Amino acid sequence: MSKLILIRHGQSIWNAANKFTGWVDVPLSKQGRAEAIAAAGKLQNYLVNVCFTSLLIRSIETAIICLTEYDSVNGGKTPILHHDADDPQWHGWDRYEGDHTQELPIYPSAALDERYYGNLQGLNKAETVEKFGQAQVTKWRRSYDVRPPSGESLEDTLKRSVPYFRDRILTHLKHGDNVLVAAHGNSLRSIIKELDGLSNEEVINLELATAVPIVYDVDSSGQVSHKLILN
Repeated sequence: MSKLILIRHGQSIWNAANKFTGWVDVPLSKQGRAEAIAAAGKLQNYLVNVCFTSLLIRSIETAIICLTEYDSVNGGKTPILHHDADDPQWHGWDRYEGDHTQELPIYPSAALDERYYGNLQGLNKAETVEKFGQAQVTKWRRSYDVRPPSGESLEDTLKRSVPYFRDRILTHLKHGDNVLVAAHGNSLRSIIKELDGLSNEEVINLELATAVPIVYDVDSSGQVSHKLILN
């Protein structure tokens, strides 16, 4: 059995400020870094072979902390980010000839980015409730297929995260790799919807705490047989 480890990033500075963050690239708070260190301790008995993150710094920070606090997690290998060579912004600056047997690859992808909150990004959640009402804000935040103004619904997020999971991440699991995915509440909720077979109504009630690892056993056919939450 391969291990699939899903972890929402630790608390970000805007999480602490109760702001809608979405695609705004905000780093972890001091508490968020402490949460990631605690998560690393929970993972010290798991050997990770490959890691996937979003493009956002809070998920990358969380992954790096989880992979570097204990050598038992990285197997003594150096975590190295592998940038997308097809990205027009990429100029080959990270290319080098080295001993890849001593590296643990991290693949950042926009497919795992948080849900885009559009015009809500940067707004305080409590003040947004005061302005638009609790019912409307709850609909924007929790509905499966309702978009916030100029933003993405959870369904929109699923349409990019789940195909990436099937095409890139599941392939490693079927080959026997243990995989760490450090991402966001909504990109991970959409993947868990797929893994757990949740309905559109059931996923609305799924909440993910910051920096709490969720471990799945995955067999060579890609089937999930067990799930463990490392609270």
